Amino acid sequence: MTLPTVMRAALAGLWLAGAPLLAQAQSAAVPDDAAPLSTLRAEREAAEARDNARLAELVDDRQALEAALAEAQEALAGVRERRDELDARQQSQREALDALNARRQEQGGDLQAVFDEVAGVSGELRDDLADSWLTLGGDAELPPRLEADGIPDADQVAGLADSLMALTRETGRVVELEAPVAGADGEVAEQSLIRLGDLQAATANGRLLARSGDAERLVVLPKTPNAVAERLTAFQQGQGDRLAFDPADGQVIDAMAQTPNLWERFQQGGAVGYVVVALGLAGLLVALGQYLYLARVTVRLRRQLGDLERLRDDNPLGRVLQRFHALGPGHAPEALEARLDEALLAEQPRLERGQGMVKMLAAVAPLLGLLGTVTGMIVTFQSITVFGTGDPQLMAGGISQALVTTVLGLITAVPLLFAQTALSSRSRSLIGILEGRASAVLADTLEAGGDAASAQMTPRHADALA
Repeated sequence: MTLPTVMRAALAGLWLAGAPLLAQAQSAAVPDDAAPLSTLRAEREAAEARDNARLAELVDDRQALEAALAEAQEALAGVRERRDELDARQQSQREALDALNARRQEQGGDLQAVFDEVAGVSGELRDDLADSWLTLGGDAELPPRLEADGIPDADQVAGLADSLMALTRETGRVVELEAPVAGADGEVAEQSLIRLGDLQAATANGRLLARSGDAERLVVLPKTPNAVAERLTAFQQGQGDRLAFDPADGQVIDAMAQTPNLWERFQQGGAVGYVVVALGLAGLLVALGQYLYLARVTVRLRRQLGDLERLRDDNPLGRVLQRFHALGPGHAPEALEARLDEALLAEQPRLERGQGMVKMLAAVAPLLGLLGTVTGMIVTFQSITVFGTGDPQLMAGGISQALVTTVLGLITAVPLLFAQTALSSRSRSLIGILEGRASAVLADTLEAGGDAASAQMTPRHADALA
C-alpha cells in the first residue's frame, strides 16, 4: 500500500468517523429558534482545520498513520453496523406505520365527525388570527387550513401545532419593523413601527395603528391619548422602560381617545359659550387695567404723603389739596367743607371706574350659562322627538352644550367676583386716605383761622380795658 493510498484511506476513515460527530454537533447547534448559519460554518471550518492538522502530523509518522488507519477502519465498521441497525429499525417503524394507516382508514368513518370539527375549529382560529398583530413583522405564519372533507395526516397536525406555537411565541415579543402606513390625509408612506405582541402597534412618534378592511393595510388612528403617545415615544427612543397598552383589545384607549380635551370641550358650548367667554375676558381686561391704575395711584399717593409741602397734580390727594388751597382765606367753614367735598367727589369716579361693569358681567355670565343650558336641552328634546331614545350619541351634542355653558358661566363669574371685590377694596382704601387727609387739612385750616382771629382781638380788648 503506497503512502498516498494510505493517506486517502485515512482521510476517508477520519471522515466516516467524524461524520456522526459532525451530525451531532450540527443537531446540537441548531436550537428550536434556528441558530445563524454562520455559527455552523465556523464550527465546520474549525473541525476541518483540526483534521488537516492531525493529518499533517500523521503523514510524518508512518506508524501513527497506520494506527489511525486501523482506528478509522474500526470506526467505519462500527458505523456500518449502526447503519444496519437503523435501517432495520426504520423498516420496522414503516411496517408499524403502514399498519396504523390501514387501521386509521378502517376507522375513518367513525372519526370523520371529529376530523370535521377539528377542521372547522382550525379554520375559525385562522380567521381570528388573521386580524391580529402577530403576523406583522414576525417570522410566524398563520396555521394551514385543513380540508373539511378529508382526514388530516400527521404532517398537517404537526404543521398546525408548529404554527400555533410560533404565534404564541410572537405574543411575548416586541418587534421593530418598517411598513407602509396610511396617514390621516390618506397618503401611504414607509414608517418605522413597533409591535407589542398581539396588543397593539404604533409609529415612531407614538401614534397608534389600526388595520383597515384589508388585513395588510395599516392606518393611523384619528386620535391617540397624549399619555399613551408619550410613553410609547420614550420607549422607542430608549428613554423609558414602561409601555402603555390596552388589555381590553383597544376599548379603553378608544374611550380615552373620545374624551375631549379642553379646547374640544369649549367648542361644545356653541355660540353661547363663545359669548360667555368673550364677556369674561372683557371683564378681566377691564379689571386688570383698573387694578394697575389703582396700584400706580397708590404709589404716587404714598410719595405725596411723604412730602405735603410740595403738592403734585399726578395723584388725587395733590389735586384735592391744590383746589382747596386755591380758595384762599376769608371763607366760612361750611364753604370750605363743601369745596373740599366737591374736590373729593371729583376724584372718586376715577378710583371706582370699571367696578360697575365687572360686577355686571359677573352677574350676567351665569345667566348666559343658564341660557345655553336651556338651548341645549331644547336641542336634546328635538333629537329625541325625531330619532327617539335608541341612540344616546344623537343626544350627546345637546347635553354637552347644556352642561358646558353652565360650567363656562360659573367659571367666568367666579374670577370676576374676586376681581370686583379686590377693586372695591383698593378704591375704598384710597378714598379713605383722601378723606382722612382732607379732613385733617380742613381742621388745620380752621384752627389756624381761629388762632389768627384771637390774635387780632387781643389788642382791642387791652385798649378797652385801659
